[in-house]
Amino acid sequence: MAHPKRKISKQRRDKRRTHYKIEAPTLAKDPTTGEIHQYHRGHFVDGDFYYRGKLVYSTNEEE
Repeated sequence: MAHPKRKISKQRRDKRRTHYKIEAPTLAKDPTTGEIHQYHRGHFVDGDFYYRGKLVYSTNEEE
């Protein structure tokens, strides 16, 4: 296997890695509940699970 002839300095290594940045996730507002959530993700509101503005699953027991 190939090995580097010289050690890569921390400064040179970090210069190469400057382009890798964490980006903030894109957020959306649910039209039904008004909750803020990530795109393409379901979310819970008061025990109910919503996806794309529709109620998918409810944990609230109706008696």
